[in-house]
Amino acid sequence: MKHGFAAIATLVGLILPISVAASPPARASVADWTTPAEATRFKTTPDYAQTRAYLERLVAAAPDRLRLTRFGVSPEGRDLMLVVAASGGEFTPEAARASGKEILFVQAGIHAGEIEGKDAGLMLLRDLVLDSNGRPGEGKLAHPLDHTILLYAPVFNVDGHANSSPYMRINQNGPAEMGFRATAQNLNLNRDYLKADAPEMRDWLTLWNAWLPDCLVDIHTTDGADYQYDLTWYTEDWGPLDADVKAWQNEALKKRVFAQMDKRGHMTSPYLELKDHHDITKGIVNFGSGQRFSTGYVALHNRAGLLVETHMLKSYETRVRATYDLIALILDELRTHPGELRKATTAADQRVVARAAQADASLPIRFAVTDKPETFTLKGFAFTRTPSDISGDMWTQYDPSKPRTYEIPNWRDLVVTTRAELPAAYLVPAGWTGVIAKLHEHGLHVETTTKPVTLRVRTTQIDKPHWANAPFEGHLMLRTFDANVQTEEQTFAAGSALVPLDQRAANVAVNLLEPRAPDSLLRWGYFNAAFEQKEYADERVLERLAREMLAKDPQLKTEFDARLASDKAFAADPGARLEFFYAHSPWYAHQHVGRYPVVGLDAAGLAATRAAR
Repeated sequence: MKHGFAAIATLVGLILPISVAASPPARASVADWTTPAEATRFKTTPDYAQTRAYLERLVAAAPDRLRLTRFGVSPEGRDLMLVVAASGGEFTPEAARASGKEILFVQAGIHAGEIEGKDAGLMLLRDLVLDSNGRPGEGKLAHPLDHTILLYAPVFNVDGHANSSPYMRINQNGPAEMGFRATAQNLNLNRDYLKADAPEMRDWLTLWNAWLPDCLVDIHTTDGADYQYDLTWYTEDWGPLDADVKAWQNEALKKRVFAQMDKRGHMTSPYLELKDHHDITKGIVNFGSGQRFSTGYVALHNRAGLLVETHMLKSYETRVRATYDLIALILDELRTHPGELRKATTAADQRVVARAAQADASLPIRFAVTDKPETFTLKGFAFTRTPSDISGDMWTQYDPSKPRTYEIPNWRDLVVTTRAELPAAYLVPAGWTGVIAKLHEHGLHVETTTKPVTLRVRTTQIDKPHWANAPFEGHLMLRTFDANVQTEEQTFAAGSALVPLDQRAANVAVNLLEPRAPDSLLRWGYFNAAFEQKEYADERVLERLAREMLAKDPQLKTEFDARLASDKAFAADPGARLEFFYAHSPWYAHQHVGRYPVVGLDAAGLAATRAAR
């Protein structure tokens, strides 16, 4: 039996301590702890070496409360740094679980030009462990780690961070140089959570499944329109996220934390995805992030997630300070309402496991924006739209000196368009080793068969597949297809992967393996070989076979004649005419072209597979 990376998680060799410099002088002054960004009045942001050096000094000053580790190494050889902040020295996943404390994971720089979270995090960590005189102790913030362990990744996309230039983000107001959106392999990590192509993402999955945080905060910077807000945010209020976790997000984040943000002088708003980027008054629409994104992915794990988007046109200092205050307020929320989030995530896990016993269990996997908007009060600026002799379109210009309030439509809600009827388990044939490896990367509970087994299973025949004609994140995605679900008997070799759905991360398995899920491994092309015909017939053989088939099957002759009459291209193509008969023959059928390899098992099939092991 294999349990994925979750079973490995002593974390020895997975999250490695980084050696730190000797302790700073005992009489360190306040100025000694000014962060690099503060030192330049937020004109610049530190590079990787400067960031690491500051963290090493800070950890050396407070080794009982901070630990600097790495959770992987980038393709260009940089450590993926992680700081663990814990008042009781709970610096490992095992110690964290034993403590019962909630775990908050803050990650910055997944898009390395959007780097406020890094500089806000350096300031926050300092204020967690040093007092106003720069001495180790409780720090400036009041007991923020009493009930919480903070995981802080200062730069997720470290290679993109090193690829820094003044010309990376044309829309953004500082800092002077910014990192690149994509990795050294030109992958966007915030589209990679399910397919996990990037080595950095595979390391992140190992980290995630070892610690299993209760909440992820993912920090970004906007593109797009101008408006008054310092910071916008998004939570997964739709889809498979458990109702108790949604309720915590509503109460803790929306009603309490963001209210406090306003009191600290920050203007905040739900994420503003414009329906028409030429005219902000035409409304906003839910962009429906999906499981390839950070918040969509952690929702599959029954965990709270918060997407933070500071406003690109505000000063870098404003953006960093807004991020600092938000993280500090979330820590304070967890301190003043201890255990509420953990109670919600624990109950959510239990419900997902229990769902597997329901005969009619299903899961929503695809969504669309509602056609019934609400009214949203948007605090923006006056703007003009003038014809452009350059683009031939309308040119929108904002005037930040003229604040305006607009009542606009908000297509906020998402409605379910596709539900997956859930089996008791999935079975992946042994030959699909890359897919099986992907299941382990996600920390799923996977059982491996040790002998052949013959079962009646739920299969899916995929016909009329249509792929994108341009690459997206290194893949030509499977866009549309017809799916015909049926039941048949199949034999599976030893080494096949059994994925039962009575496990905490069942929703991850469903979104990886259900063919119609928008980010399924089928959609990303992991099963493209299943659509390839490998055996072929000689024309002289097909000439004879066609005559035999026509003589035996009058209905086939009627179909062939109708095709000749209705399809001129078919009628004029000798090869296509012969292939018509091959495609209707048992020689073609036994190749199983388009048969989706992954099958669903009912409870009896699951029991039979386990018995055969």
